[in-house]
Amino acid sequence: MNYFAVTSEAAEVDVVVAGAGQAGLSAAYFLRRAGLRPGSGFVVLDHSPGPGGAWQYRWPTLTYGKAHRVHDLPGMRLEDGDADRPAAEVVSRYFAAYEEAFDLRVRRPVDVSAVREAEPGAPGGRLLVETDAGTWSTRVLINATGTWDRPFWPRYPGQETFRGRQLHTARYRGPQEFAGRRVVVVGGGASGTQHLMELAGVAASTTWVTRRPPVFVPGPFDADRGRSAVARVEERVARGLPPASVVSATGLPLTPQIEAARASGVLERLPMFDRVTPEGVEWDDGRRVEADVILWATGFRAALDHLAPLRLREPGGGVRMEGTRVVKDPRVHLIGYGGSASTIGANRAGREAVREITALLAERGVGSAA
Repeated sequence: MNYFAVTSEAAEVDVVVAGAGQAGLSAAYFLRRAGLRPGSGFVVLDHSPGPGGAWQYRWPTLTYGKAHRVHDLPGMRLEDGDADRPAAEVVSRYFAAYEEAFDLRVRRPVDVSAVREAEPGAPGGRLLVETDAGTWSTRVLINATGTWDRPFWPRYPGQETFRGRQLHTARYRGPQEFAGRRVVVVGGGASGTQHLMELAGVAASTTWVTRRPPVFVPGPFDADRGRSAVARVEERVARGLPPASVVSATGLPLTPQIEAARASGVLERLPMFDRVTPEGVEWDDGRRVEADVILWATGFRAALDHLAPLRLREPGGGVRMEGTRVVKDPRVHLIGYGGSASTIGANRAGREAVREITALLAERGVGSAA
């Protein structure tokens, strides 16, 4: 593996890429192809200990065959992925080989703490990217920090009184630790259904609750369906609203495994409970379910806290964008956000961001893009 040691010295570059998941690696590939040199023209900073993006943190029982389709990175196919191996292992190996093949020189582990104006009185100049490994000065930031670091925990009355265990999907490591336990799974996405199907043969009981009835969609998840889902998410982003997930816009694919789980009653869904009690959960109509564990499969939010000094958010709570470029600050491009927050749109977003960035650098007569 060819990842480089981090130094504490500040460096001046044309582009900083924050994040080395699918979106960040895609951007780095197109920067390389545009003629920018890693190290001097651009740098990729990643907070994870090794290659793999958020995939490296997925639970071991999520095999590559069970995972949503992992789209190939540009320029290199993911071939011969063993469907029975953990997705975390398959994807991490692929990303590591990709970084090596294209000499992307990802610096890790590096935690980005803040991005701010280099000269506060002169907005529009360079940005300072502050990290635990020093500070980088850059003309442009491609932010690809994803969502895994910001698990979303909804709040319900009585939640703090529950005597059992509560955990989020981000900390789920497989069904074995729930043997003989009564488990309430909260959330109508792919993770929730995967947890339920794994727990069904191990837990004493499972109860599935969701805010809205799940939508099961028959037929293949093809390119047209993917584009339609991305377009719906991007419409929200264009209005400055927080993005909904792409998965929520696509529905749940009706696979043979899902069909079998529905037929057996594993995926029998209840509406969202009204409160948490010390013994479990309950509804206003008097229904109660006793539980030992509440598993919150309630998704993630964009990890953008480090961008707070730039004041990019709109009154609606989101970041308004044109394509990948932030409307309030054209030096900042967000990929892996909104419509590109999945493997469906990450490659396209990386290509579009780099096309616009290299044109901007060329206009300014800057760097190897000139």
